[in-house]
This record gives sequence, structure tokens and C-alpha cells, in this order.
Amino acid sequence: MNKFIFDVDGTLTPSRGTIDNEFGKFFKKFADKNHVYLVTGSDYDKTVEQCGEDIIMSVKRVYNCSGNDVWEKGKNIYTNEWHLPEEAEGWLLQELHHSNFPLRTGLHLEHRPGMCNFSVVGRNATLGERKLYVQHDESTRERNNVAINFKQKFFNIEAVVGGETGIDIYPIGSDKSQILKDFSQDDFIYFFGDRCEPGGNDYPIANAIREGERMGVPFQVDGWKDTWSRLNAYLTNGT
Repeated sequence: MNKFIFDVDGTLTPSRGTIDNEFGKFFKKFADKNHVYLVTGSDYDKTVEQCGEDIIMSVKRVYNCSGNDVWEKGKNIYTNEWHLPEEAEGWLLQELHHSNFPLRTGLHLEHRPGMCNFSVVGRNATLGERKLYVQHDESTRERNNVAINFKQKFFNIEAVVGGETGIDIYPIGSDKSQILKDFSQDDFIYFFGDRCEPGGNDYPIANAIREGERMGVPFQVDGWKDTWSRLNAYLTNGT
């Protein structure tokens, strides 16, 4: 059976933004007729805000917090209660203090079920402030460097670049690939994500599919318009 798994930020919506109105209508119709699942590092409330309740109720299941908080038709069916160790939190706050990026907007460590999101600019940043940080990160690779250094310090905790401004942090094995256990070996999975490169938070699930843990094809997309184009191609050609 064909099943479709989608990241949200950068795949169905602009990062931290809401789904385009016309694409949203298209995607809901697609979800109504197919087996569609969402997997995102964000929490449930943010996902509802981004995608709209109609889409959330149309998909089969929503895997929030990289699969550590699972929702089905508006009901929570599983939550992982892991918390970031104090030593790791202290280390991240030191990295925040030493960053050369000048802006701080608050909510730099956001604790979510089974994971934590770290952001130098902060989750309270405006769109303009986020764009400034994106430029900074592109020139310095700050997030990538922080993630690498974090993993060298804390061997049993993963750190991966997620979205435009954050780093997702969770126990080894609690990444997006953990959701594949809910799918049959007979399923054929189409996965769509914008961070499928090594170090990105879509890489674990994309790589698991490439390595044959489940049959399927991972697609690295360049924004929601690319996702829309690929879905249209699937509807037209079946591929």
C-alpha cells in the first residue's frame, strides 16, 4: 500500500509559517484520498496553527516532536517524557552566550515531549529577525558547528539542524525514523522533507528508507511549491 509521510516546516509550509491557501486546499483533497502522515519537530499546537485543523483531521496521524508526541484525529495517543539533562542545558546556554549573533529574542531552549529545540536567535524572533539569523548561519555554519560539538560532548544525545534557526536535540534513536515501526514491511513509503542531508532532522527517516528499513522513496524538496509540483507529478504519472 502506498503511504505518504510529510515534514511540515519547509515542506508543506514556509518555516514557522502557515500553509498557502490554494496548496492547502489541494493537500487536503490529497489527504482525503490517500494515506497521509505528518512528522515534524514542532509541537501539536504549532502544527495545527501551520496546517489548519481541516488538514490535521484529514491525515491519518500526526507525529509531533520527531515522533515523540503522537496524535490521531485530534487525540493524543503517545507521549515520550524524556527531558534534557541539566549539564547539556548548561552547555547550550554557554553556546548561546558565546555566539557572535547580536540578537536575542527569548525562548532559546524550548522543551517539548521527548526533545528540546535550541535557537540562538530565539523562538520569539520576528520574520525579519529570523532572516537575519539565516544569513548569519549560512555564512558561519553556526548551527552545524554547535550540533557537532554537542554530540562530541554528549555521546548518548543527538543534535541535528532543524528548520531555519533551530537545532533539535533528543536521545539517540528518538529521531523521525522511529515512526517507521508503525508501518508495515509491505507499505511503500513516499517521504517528503527539506532537511534530508546528513545533519538535517529529516535525514534519519530519509536514510532509513534509502537503506531499505522500509520500501519507499525519499524526496528532498526545496519548499512547499516543490512539494506541490512533485505531488502533481505523482497524480499525473504515478511516480
